[in-house]
Amino acid sequence: MTIRFDYTNMLAVENGITEDELKARFPRAKTALMSLRAKRDQIRWRDLPYNQDEVVKKILEVAEDVRKRAESFVVLGIGGSALGPIAVQQALNHPRYNELPREKRNGPKLYVEDNVDPERMAALMDVIDPETTVFNVITKSGSTSETMAQLLIVTRMLVDLYGKEHLKDRLIATTDKEKGNLVGIAKEYGLTTFVVPDGVGGRFSELCPVGLLPAAVCGIDVVAMLKGAAEMDALSDSEHIADNPALMYALLETIAMEKGANIGVLMPYADSLKYFADWYAQLWAESLGKKKDGKRFGQTPVKALGVTDQHSQVQLYTDGPFDKTVTFLGVDEYRTTFNIPHAFDENPNVAFLSGHTLNELIQAERRATEHAVTVSGHMNKTIMLPEVNANTIGQLIMFFELATAYAGELLAINAYDQPGVEEGKNMTYALLGKKGYEAKLSEMKENTDRKVI
Repeated sequence: MTIRFDYTNMLAVENGITEDELKARFPRAKTALMSLRAKRDQIRWRDLPYNQDEVVKKILEVAEDVRKRAESFVVLGIGGSALGPIAVQQALNHPRYNELPREKRNGPKLYVEDNVDPERMAALMDVIDPETTVFNVITKSGSTSETMAQLLIVTRMLVDLYGKEHLKDRLIATTDKEKGNLVGIAKEYGLTTFVVPDGVGGRFSELCPVGLLPAAVCGIDVVAMLKGAAEMDALSDSEHIADNPALMYALLETIAMEKGANIGVLMPYADSLKYFADWYAQLWAESLGKKKDGKRFGQTPVKALGVTDQHSQVQLYTDGPFDKTVTFLGVDEYRTTFNIPHAFDENPNVAFLSGHTLNELIQAERRATEHAVTVSGHMNKTIMLPEVNANTIGQLIMFFELATAYAGELLAINAYDQPGVEEGKNMTYALLGKKGYEAKLSEMKENTDRKVI
């Protein structure tokens, strides 16, 4: 089963892209394809579906051990270390997974702590038992302030409760092979450690141990995910541009940007795919939001959920300005069928729903919204999953990663750095007194003329 990409409504609308405009960019797209191929040794995330047999074997062994002895599995991470695991868990496990009794779950409860709100950390401690909890700290650099602060809190608690010699039983590290603070800590305490490969940045890391370990712990078929990713990688390496889904997505979006569509809405019509919009937002924004040679690039990603946000955002997408594209994420076959029963048959304004299913209703809502957006003249496209399973989720991850990489090539920018994020990190170090950042702190102190009401 292969996901399908329908871009008809990028071309068919009044304010859309013409066939001539699209075909005129095919040579440029071919150049982007060849350029990305040439960088394959540098962008190692693209090889993850093919080169991890031994890593996956270790992941499955560790996951089985964790499932046997843990009631809770807590991921300490932020950005790509958190958004991917959350998206995959929501997609492939029960939507109320943590609320199920143990015998109905595929593994321990999963908590992903992707913020340093003190109330959130306190709340976590209220619902977990350290005796039956395993923590997975994820940071490639070992210098991410948020993640390392969480690690300090957890380590202090575990050492105080059980002693340093037992830390290895309750803490797993995922980090760089050789560099960074976490490597030394892992070696000192004998922690089980997984490696984030070179050439795999945080937002491209879901298909390495960053995402595969939490998924495997919760019973998700990570082998099928990697197989699906490999299938999409092959499809999206085609030199026939019209048959290359990820490249075509990137080409259409970059042309739309040139036409002033600087907002890209991703709107899944499945609760299981809700958090894919969060994961995609980081991938697209952090990769493409760049400045180069005096020019600024990027398209602001917006998250929406069908049908929920038909009642909060779609008015803007139909009658608002032509500054956006909408990408619908649909599902052919949901994993459950839910019938709408007969009641109030005397009221035709309600009774027409009886005898249908919620499946029919959500499909009709998606098609109706697509129609409304199209007739209003706004560019839109649809990605359809035959069903949501480990294979199609692997395909979807690789699809968006490759589309982002191709967009970077088409825009002639570096899709893999994040200088704007680094600026914020460095100022945080300065504010908290990290040595070597004193000059940085003076920059903020100089801006004292604040306008406050």
